[in-house]
Amino acid sequence: MEHSAGDRLKTGLLAVAVAGLLGGLVLAYVMDRPDLASTTWMIGVVPVLAALVIEILRSLTRGEVGLDIVAALSMTAALLFGETLAAAVVAVMYSGGTFLESFAEGRARQEMRDLLARVPRMATRHRDGRLEDVPLDQIAAGDRLLIRQGDIVPVDGTVESPSAFLDTSALTGESLPIKLAAGAEAMSGSTNAGDAFDLLATREARDSTYAGIVRLVEQAQSSKAPMSRLADRWSLGFLLVTVAIAFAAWWFTNDPIRAVAVLVVATPCPLILAVPVALVAGLSRAAHYGVLIKGAGPLEAMARARTLILDKTGTLTDGRPRIVSIDTHHGIGADELLRLGAALDQATKHPVAQAIVAGAQQLGMTLPVPQEVRERPGEGLTGMVEGRRVIIGGHGFVAGQVDAGAIAHPALSAGSVLVAVGVDGKLAGHIVMADPLREGTHDMLSRLRRQGVNRILLATGDRQEVAERVTIGLDLDGIRAGLSPDQKVLLVLTERKHGPVMMVGDGVNDAPALAAADIGVAMGARGAAASAEAADVVLLVDRVDRLGPGVEIARGARRIALESVVAGIGLSVMGMVAAAFGYLTPVQGALIQEAIDVAVILNALRALRIRPAEPRPTHPSDGALVTQKEIKA
Repeated sequence: MEHSAGDRLKTGLLAVAVAGLLGGLVLAYVMDRPDLASTTWMIGVVPVLAALVIEILRSLTRGEVGLDIVAALSMTAALLFGETLAAAVVAVMYSGGTFLESFAEGRARQEMRDLLARVPRMATRHRDGRLEDVPLDQIAAGDRLLIRQGDIVPVDGTVESPSAFLDTSALTGESLPIKLAAGAEAMSGSTNAGDAFDLLATREARDSTYAGIVRLVEQAQSSKAPMSRLADRWSLGFLLVTVAIAFAAWWFTNDPIRAVAVLVVATPCPLILAVPVALVAGLSRAAHYGVLIKGAGPLEAMARARTLILDKTGTLTDGRPRIVSIDTHHGIGADELLRLGAALDQATKHPVAQAIVAGAQQLGMTLPVPQEVRERPGEGLTGMVEGRRVIIGGHGFVAGQVDAGAIAHPALSAGSVLVAVGVDGKLAGHIVMADPLREGTHDMLSRLRRQGVNRILLATGDRQEVAERVTIGLDLDGIRAGLSPDQKVLLVLTERKHGPVMMVGDGVNDAPALAAADIGVAMGARGAAASAEAADVVLLVDRVDRLGPGVEIARGARRIALESVVAGIGLSVMGMVAAAFGYLTPVQGALIQEAIDVAVILNALRALRIRPAEPRPTHPSDGALVTQKEIKA
C-alpha cells in the first residue's frame, strides 16, 4: 500500500506540473494573458516543490544528500525572482524523472506479485470424520492433516501413515527424494513426492521450520545496507560546483537573475532523467531474456558484483534425477530394459519413475500401457507389459522377488540412486540415476569471469562428496557443503570483504542468503516462493545460464548511464558558465537544459539495443540424459 500511495503521488505531481506548464503556455502565447500564465505556472510548480522539500528533509534525517537539493534551489530561486516559466519547466523535468523510475520499479513489483500468487495459504485438516480446508494460522499442535501428492508440508510434524515420500531439496539441498517411515519427523516446506499421507502437527505454522527461515529472511533484509542510486553518488560534487558558480555570478555582477539562470541550467536532469532511462531500458532488455530485475538499484548492484555464490541443487544442477547409465543382464538389451521399465513407471507419480519415463520418451521410445499394476509406495511397482512380468524399484525390492543369482549392483557415486528392473522372474539390469550439472554451466562461469566476477563459490546444504562429484572440472574458488540457512548467510557476509556479493539459489534454504547478499538471484521457474520473494533478481526461465546475459545487460546499461551522466554534466557545466557571464536568461537556460536532456536521453535509450551473446540452445536432456550410443549393454 505504501508503494502504491507513493506511485499515485508521483503520478499526480507529474500531471499537475505538465498541466501547469501547458496551461500557462496557452494563456501566455494564445490568449495573451501573461499575468494568469505566471499564476498557472506557479500553481503547477508549488506542489512539486513542496513534495520535493519534504523528501529532502527526510533524506537529511537519514544522513543522505541527493540531487533533489539542486532541483529545489532552482525552482525556489526562479519563483522568488519571477521566472515562473523556467520554474515550471524544471518542475516537469524533475517530476517526470521520478515518475519514470517509480513506474519501472512498480512494473517489477507487479510481476513479482503475479509470480508469487501461486503460493499455498491453506491446509487440509481432519476434523470429526471429515476434511476441511483451513488457513495455516489456524493449525495447532496435535491437528491431523492430509498432505496430498504435490502439496507442500505446511507445518512441522510427524508422519502418521505407514510411509511418506518427501522432496526436501528446497530445504536441505538434497536432490533426491527421501522415504520417511511412520513416526518420522517431516519439515515444513518440503514437498510430498509420493502418495497422500497423514501428518500430525507438532508445531504451529509460525513456529515451524519454514517460518523460521522466513524470519531469517526478514532479519537479513533489515540488516542489508540500502542501495545508493548511481545518480546520488554524483550529487554532492555537482551541488558544490553549482552553488559556487551561482554565488560567484551573483557576487561579481550583483544580478540575481544570473544566479537563477545558473541554477536552472544546473538542474541535474541528465542525472535525474538519463540514469533512470538507461536503467529502465536495461530492466526491459533483461526481462526480454527471462531475467526479472526488481528495479534500478538491483540492476546497478548486479553490474558491480565481484563475488558469485551458487547453490547446487536446482541451480547448478537441474534438481531432478536423470538417467546417467544402464547395466543389463541375461541378454536383454539396454533399450528394451529402459522401454519396459519406463512403460511400467507410467503408472506412478514417483519423481524417479517420472524421470525414467521422460528419459525414454526423449529417446523417441513409444511406451505401451501397463496392465495389472501394483505399487508398494516408496519401494517399487509390479505389472504386466506386453505380456511380460516386469518389476521396477529399489534393488532390495526387486531382488527379493526375482532370481538375482550372484549379480551385484553397480557401484554408485555420491548422490546417485539405483533403480533395479526385473523381467520374467530374472534381474534384467539396473538404471543409475543422478542429478547432473546443467548444460552451459562451464561457459556461463567463464563468461562471468570475463565480465568482472573474480571469485566464484559453491554453497550447498548437500554432502561434501556429492558437491565435489557434481562440480568436477568447474572453475570454482571453493566449495562450502553441509550448510544450514544461517551458515549460508554467514558465508555471504564473510565474502563481502572481496567486493559486492551476488548469491544464486532456488530453495527455501537459500532465501535468507539471497536477502543478505548485495544482489540475490532466484531460480523462479520452479524455485520456492520464499527465495523468489527474498531475491532482487528472478530468472523466469529454468536456465541458470541466463545469468550471463543478465549481468552483461546490467553492466551495459550502467555503462551507458554513466556515459550519459558525464556528457550531460559536462554540457550543463558549460551552460552554467555561459549563464554566469550573462549569455543565457533563465528561460533560455531551461530550454538549453531541455536540449541537453533530449541528447542524453537518446543516448540512454541505446540500452534497449544491448544484445548479449545468447547462451547456447539446450535440449532438456542435454548433459543430463544418457543417449542411446552411451547406454552400456
